[in-house]
Amino acid sequence: MGHHHHHHGSLVPRGSRAYSFKVVLLGEGCVGKTSLVLRYCENKFNDKHITTLQASFLTKKLNIGGKRVNLAIWDTAGQERFHALGPIYYRDSNGAILVYDITDEDSFQKVKNWVKELRKMLGNEICLCIVGNKIDLEKERHVSIQEAESYAESVGAKHYHTSAKQNKGIEELFLDLCKRMIET
Repeated sequence: MGHHHHHHGSLVPRGSRAYSFKVVLLGEGCVGKTSLVLRYCENKFNDKHITTLQASFLTKKLNIGGKRVNLAIWDTAGQERFHALGPIYYRDSNGAILVYDITDEDSFQKVKNWVKELRKMLGNEICLCIVGNKIDLEKERHVSIQEAESYAESVGAKHYHTSAKQNKGIEELFLDLCKRMIET
């Protein structure tokens, strides 16, 4: 790093390229995908469940160690009838965030189906994050941490714990995902 000129503040040297990444959120309805994105992009939280009908799209700009990153985050509906449309949303994604609800074992099994599908369609080109959301409901946990983490490792994904409600783990999740996508 020594021979680079130092730039003051967070000014990005002109001509340094900006990375643009597309990230898709997948998971059952009710696991909190929309809450995660809204918390991350707008720092909002609403206790009422918001049903996402098809897919909504938010953007976020980051600066990671002097690299500019433009994130396009696609939040998809969890309904089964939507499943058939899945490929339209994720086929050119750089990253996928697969969300389950730690109080709902079935939502974790569904994540496994998504992982199979993404690996089949996109191979190892996509960075996978498996996210156990709603850690504010730890007392009602039905998915063991160890099971989730060892599963994630077995499929080359990273596992994260989040609470959109308490704003825990979300910044780290997106930051880490961005760093991984830059390296890919």
